[in-house]
Amino acid sequence: MIPVYLDYNATTPVDPEVVEAMLPYITTSFGNPSSNYSIGRENREAVSRAKQQVAALINAQPEEICFNSGGTESNNHAILGTAFAARGRGKHIITSAVEHPAVTNVCRYLATQGWDITWLPVTRYGEVNPEDVENAVRPDTVLITIMHANNEIGTIQPVPEIAAIAARHHVMFHTDAAQSTGKLDVDVKAMGVDLLSIAGHKLYAPKGIGALFIKQGTEIDNLMHGAGQEKGLRPGTENVIQIVALGKACEIANSNLAENQRKMYVMRERLLQGLSSSLKHMTVHTDPDNSLPNTLSIAFPRMNAYTLTEVIASDVLISTGSACHSGITEISPVLKAMKVDQLAAEGTVRISTGKYTTGEEVDHAVQIISQTVLKLAAGSY
Repeated sequence: MIPVYLDYNATTPVDPEVVEAMLPYITTSFGNPSSNYSIGRENREAVSRAKQQVAALINAQPEEICFNSGGTESNNHAILGTAFAARGRGKHIITSAVEHPAVTNVCRYLATQGWDITWLPVTRYGEVNPEDVENAVRPDTVLITIMHANNEIGTIQPVPEIAAIAARHHVMFHTDAAQSTGKLDVDVKAMGVDLLSIAGHKLYAPKGIGALFIKQGTEIDNLMHGAGQEKGLRPGTENVIQIVALGKACEIANSNLAENQRKMYVMRERLLQGLSSSLKHMTVHTDPDNSLPNTLSIAFPRMNAYTLTEVIASDVLISTGSACHSGITEISPVLKAMKVDQLAAEGTVRISTGKYTTGEEVDHAVQIISQTVLKLAAGSY
């Protein structure tokens, strides 16, 4: 029996329609987009069409989309590119204590190069207070980078309020929307952001493709140097196969957004209710009123999360935290920032549903997780 997959925040399966859209560019239409003959023009048109598809999902202009290798590169480009472009005006950056490592580690690197980083605290549910952002802004602040939705606990940050603060102070604002794009209504105009990161493998495209939204007029340096692809900001022959895939995935997400939101939420709530009825002493870290519709972060008492996930892996696949840094055995920085105590943090798992999750899968997962938690707590394993 194939295990029930409930780790959609780590990665999603590739949508069959996305696979179908990729196939011509793997087989017959293999030309270089910079070539002037027909199969080159076909690829150039495919890249242009994909920009339109991605832009439509986030209410941007196609020329504001820069394709790259994924969320990590998008975050690096947004933060480093802005910092380098603005270093003559200041070297102060504001971020939060619950960002993805693709943001925190970039900021730590800049700190070794002379930039000053302010790390904002969060509430018990991992939310940033906009007043803290306002109070942290200085004359030399050049960038605020706060994620849209947290990958571990699902908390949605008050991005429009923070973006408004940044705009008032003439500071660039970047948000990592890797987890929210395709799950929430991501509208760059309504949000007021200057830069926004997208990761394809979080919305049913393959791994290794992403995009950075760069608002027209935003000053940003490029990280690589080469030919003029992507307006020189991301040189190198375009990864047409994966670009087509991301475009199609965004088109599908745009057409089914409300339906998929509802389904993910219903499956998440079914999961939560089932676990709650069997396990009376678990703690839910996810804010029920302000979170991604598919994400649950739960702590089981007297439990080692790594042991639990290993024991159930033949039946149910969940994670102990963000899969991007799951090899680290220390407590998640996100849970630390939320002041979750050591024992609860050690017993915390992340469960995330997706558009393919069924009620039968959820019920099976509830049964397996509940039985295993009770046995582990009783020392039966």
